[in-house]
Amino acid sequence: MKRLFKNLTFQVLTAIAVGVLVGLFWPDFGKQMKPVGDTFINAVKMVIAPIIFLTIVLGIAKMGDMKKVGKVGGKAFIYFEIVTTLALVIGLIVVNVLKPGAGLDFDKLEKGDVSQYTSEEGGKIDWIEFVTHIVPSNMVDAFAKGDILQVLFFSILFGVGLTALGNSGKIIIEFFEKLLNVFFKIVGYIMKAAPLGAFGAMAFTIGNYGLESLVPLGKLMISVYTTMFFFVFIVLNVICKMYGFSLWKYLKFIKEELLIVLGTSSSESVLPRMMNKMEKFGCSKSVVGLVIPTGYSFNLDGTSIYLSMAVVFLAQVFGIDLSITQQLTIIAVLMLTSKGAAAVTGGGFIVLASTLTAMQVIPVEGLALLLGVDRFMSEARAIVNLIGNGIATIVVSKSENEFDEGKSEEAIQAMYENRKIAV
Repeated sequence: MKRLFKNLTFQVLTAIAVGVLVGLFWPDFGKQMKPVGDTFINAVKMVIAPIIFLTIVLGIAKMGDMKKVGKVGGKAFIYFEIVTTLALVIGLIVVNVLKPGAGLDFDKLEKGDVSQYTSEEGGKIDWIEFVTHIVPSNMVDAFAKGDILQVLFFSILFGVGLTALGNSGKIIIEFFEKLLNVFFKIVGYIMKAAPLGAFGAMAFTIGNYGLESLVPLGKLMISVYTTMFFFVFIVLNVICKMYGFSLWKYLKFIKEELLIVLGTSSSESVLPRMMNKMEKFGCSKSVVGLVIPTGYSFNLDGTSIYLSMAVVFLAQVFGIDLSITQQLTIIAVLMLTSKGAAAVTGGGFIVLASTLTAMQVIPVEGLALLLGVDRFMSEARAIVNLIGNGIATIVVSKSENEFDEGKSEEAIQAMYENRKIAV
């Protein structure tokens, strides 16, 4: 029993359950728990940038061959584009079959304020600014803001520069390895507060939005969750089988990370831990360092499913019959806009607003319907995004012969024997 109480999975599950109960029966108190969840996520974000930097630099420096670095990056981007496009198509098919928006009256449904996303400034994506933003004007500022794309760009340059030094750069590599170990120790300390973070975030969500807000758009929620379940256990499972590993074993291996994401609604809350877990699972440090951080911006399978379904859902609410050509246009537009809002606050709504604006068929104010249930669907999006990024890392590692099967089997065996794996 004592061992059970010390188990992180049990602690997080209990915290989520308590958070739901607090939000239901003491909603005012639940709303006040928001700082608890936010503080935990902030603590994790504090170490994300340096861990990404150190992991990428060490990975590139140890890989040595710049052609291989480019090859790994190229494979990752091709994989991201294929799988996220598949997610968009599947979302589009399911929403057309289930029709969750049919029969709903826009005027009679509760709406939220989406003015910040639909205004002239907030509802558009400046592509030139997006591209130029990737290159930081100030290295320190990129780390201070925790901008993943900027940190990723600088880290790659630094890794290439360090590799060019040859033997004279070994002392820096050795120092960075010790420094990375320190940061993972810090992550271990922060994760002890994961149950508190999950409790605070869940208590706030239920207390602030209430389960009653789910009833009018319940069919949409069920449709989204069903689609994501299908995507993970059919589509991603097929990919896992193609590359010779078990989806179920992988999911069991990252179960604690999945529960933390469920409780906090943020995949960023486990980014450092996920990077280390993928190394323990058998992926090389160099592949993990390049694929995981990039995937957090460009491989958003769960978000892609939600976006395609949300657009057609709004069309159904307004009684707009979209033609095949228009729906193919939705996929084409979302393939671009979903990447353009990477790492932007409120990115999902900015993507939807920019997509609806580009199509000029569905009223942008329809977004107001989604605010009430968006928080309850963010958990599913974040979980599917997390699962997809881990699988992408394994796939790229295996395709580059950078996957240690022995290490993977040892990690899985340790998991089944309930032996602690250092994270």
